[in-house]
Amino acid sequence: MDRRDFVKGVGLAAAMVGLARVDSTPPVARADNFGPSPRTSLYRTLVPEIFAPLPDPADHVPAIVIGSGFGAAVTALRLSQSGTRVAVLERGSRWPSDPWRDIFAADTVPDGRGFWYRTSFTGVNRVPLAVDPFGGVLDVCSYPGMDVWRGACVGGGSVVFTGVFIEPEQRFFDHVFQGVVDYREMHDVYYPRVRQILRPSPIPEDIYNSVAFAHSRAWDGQVRAAGYLPQRNDGVWRWNIIRDELDGRSRPSATIGCSNLGNSNGAKFDLNQNYLRYAEATGYAGIYPGHRVDAISKEPGASGRYTVAVTKLAPTGEVLRTRTLTCDMLFLAAGSIGTSELLVRARATGALPDLNEHIGEGWGTNGDVALARPLTTLEVGTQGTPSASRILDEAGAPVALESWFVPGTTPLDTTILASLGIVLDDTRGRFVCDPTTDGRVELQWPPGGAVGYLERAREVNSNVACHCPPAFRAGLDADASFTSHPLGGAVIGRATDEYGRVRGYRNLYVMDGAAVPGSTGTVNPSLTISALAERNIEEIIRSGG
Repeated sequence: MDRRDFVKGVGLAAAMVGLARVDSTPPVARADNFGPSPRTSLYRTLVPEIFAPLPDPADHVPAIVIGSGFGAAVTALRLSQSGTRVAVLERGSRWPSDPWRDIFAADTVPDGRGFWYRTSFTGVNRVPLAVDPFGGVLDVCSYPGMDVWRGACVGGGSVVFTGVFIEPEQRFFDHVFQGVVDYREMHDVYYPRVRQILRPSPIPEDIYNSVAFAHSRAWDGQVRAAGYLPQRNDGVWRWNIIRDELDGRSRPSATIGCSNLGNSNGAKFDLNQNYLRYAEATGYAGIYPGHRVDAISKEPGASGRYTVAVTKLAPTGEVLRTRTLTCDMLFLAAGSIGTSELLVRARATGALPDLNEHIGEGWGTNGDVALARPLTTLEVGTQGTPSASRILDEAGAPVALESWFVPGTTPLDTTILASLGIVLDDTRGRFVCDPTTDGRVELQWPPGGAVGYLERAREVNSNVACHCPPAFRAGLDADASFTSHPLGGAVIGRATDEYGRVRGYRNLYVMDGAAVPGSTGTVNPSLTISALAERNIEEIIRSGG
């Protein structure tokens, strides 16, 4: 089977999904360049909660947290527990969960609920799909040579990731952080602190042995035949809900390859179910969906306050309001892209002229590579989402392969085994902004920057395929044209001090993946981002800033 057959098999059915027609509406101010989604009426019926009136934060709040992903949620909880009033600003919607409702778009046949104001999406299979423009949960930012996937909803990346929660090995951690962050402290204190709340665990045996995870067992069998020992991954999944899916007590979601666009039944233990909920329960934190932050600056005069320019958005893209908020402490946690954009733009426009030369630098993809091989067993299942296993190869540059899933749209899809490769790689890009234009921030990724780690991951995948029966020995393909793990742009110890305080300013902090130096050492970054935020916010609160 060649790459063309693979691409056709994975993507053809999804590419044929059509859009419904509805009457046009009068023009309004919008957050995008497209008209309103023709499916808006359908979405109002399916998910009325995201169309409810949006709350507004006060004009001045002691602390503002921009974003609601892992770093933001940790920050919001610990600040609120300390008695500090916090406003969490999130551009996306706050989506509900229910065991039977059709809340999120399916990975197999996506629609506007899946994507942040796009008319097309090109996924791992590289087949463009038409979608309707709507405020969906996944933002795909396209730059020359690299697409970046990022969350756009309350809960951020925790809603759209695949739940893998792994601590890096010390030698890889130290290679990345270069002594700025002490691994033993993270291992002994902050990784356990995050695990205590998010409760990651490996896939239980009864679920692993179900038909939905036949691909996981086949993946493990192939890597064992190639001489590797698969290690079980920890994941933040609610295994009893997955059992409900298997037993017919819930609408199928995680058991049929849904994850990248959300799990409607709450099978993924996302931040809405823990950190963010606990922060709100203190009475000191408010979460404000539909609030996109466009710019940050210092308030003129001696107040020391920060100003935050906000656009309030309906999920249809309609602009409801623009305003400027102020705060005493500003915590940037809008993800690597969002945080880097705000800082790079603020320096370029003179809003924060004292930001140093490291702002925008040190951005990496975590060495992400999507890989595929043929299935070599007769047992075919529905390719459940949770990643059961991983292997580590150190024959060259260290690379981990994790068992992955292929959302099934055709019978061929269920005969493919997917892997996520994560290579320890030092290739880095940078963000730049030309203030004479519209203030757009661009990623400058080195031409051919992914070639080295792409080939390293392909080498390991092909080694596994070579130990398969002769008819199945070719690895199908490898793709490093995108990342779902963007890291860097405001790197700790360079753009900030050792605890995320932005150099050149007081009470301005970076609390998310932008602080991570481009890689988390052959593992998914969510656990490290969360633990680093726990470490940094503890010191910020302890020291009074």
